[in-house]
Order: sequence, then C-alpha cells, then structure tokens
Amino acid sequence: MNEDLDKRQQQLQQKLEELEAMEKEIKDREKKLKESEKKKKQILLRIAPTLWDEIARWAEEDFRSINGQIEYLLAECVKKRRHK
Repeated sequence: MNEDLDKRQQQLQQKLEELEAMEKEIKDREKKLKESEKKKKQILLRIAPTLWDEIARWAEEDFRSINGQIEYLLAECVKKRRHK
C-alpha cells in the first residue's frame, strides 16, 4: 500500500511540474505579446471629419476604440490584398 501511495505521489509531482512548466510558457508568451504591442508604430493620420464620424460610429457598434477600429480595418484590407 505504501508503494501505491509513493507511486501516486510521484505521478502527482510529475503532473505538478508539467503544469508549472506550462504556466511558465504561458507567462513567457504573454510577456512577448506585451512587448510586441509596445512596439507599435505611431502615425499621424489626417482624414475628413465625415469619414472620422463614420469610423467612430462603426467602432462604437463593434465595441472598439476608434484607433482599434482603424487598425482592424487596415489589417482586414491587408488580408484581402494578400489573398488576391
């Protein structure tokens, strides 16, 4: 019976180590993602007020910031262009 407990304890310890390794990997990925987000380029964009208003309304409908909406739209256009 003691052997069974020891074996089970070893299995649990191994699982714990695997979970800790997975947690470390997730934290490393999150850190890299945050670092890459900080590297975003800033640009000055001049657009017509009517276009700005349309984008603002659209962003509100999609629950995004205006900046997020513009980035989303640009990313979608790039995806479409790649698939041509």
